[in-house]
Amino acid sequence: MTDYSPWKRQLLELQHELEARQTRLAGHNRDGVPADSEEQAVARGNDEVVAGLDQQTTTELALIKAALTRIDLGSYGVCVRCGEAISSARLTAVPFAAACSSCA
Repeated sequence: MTDYSPWKRQLLELQHELEARQTRLAGHNRDGVPADSEEQAVARGNDEVVAGLDQQTTTELALIKAALTRIDLGSYGVCVRCGEAISSARLTAVPFAAACSSCA
């Protein structure tokens, strides 16, 4: 049986970093609306970028939580599509990978 504790540590660190990012992104939404119309346009553009980053962060957090669940269930490192082992190189590069390189 493979020891997945290094990947679990990496996943937990990523989770912590992403949760901190979400907190910072939420702080952006608390800023007031500028009075100047040109500044409002820039602020709206920034809001769109922040919303995109928030969505990406939410998606990554879901992938990380799913990977942590697979570790707890004993199915981590097994491709969800073909059932073959996911290479350690792939797990190192993408610790929340649910599929092997062939199925990805």
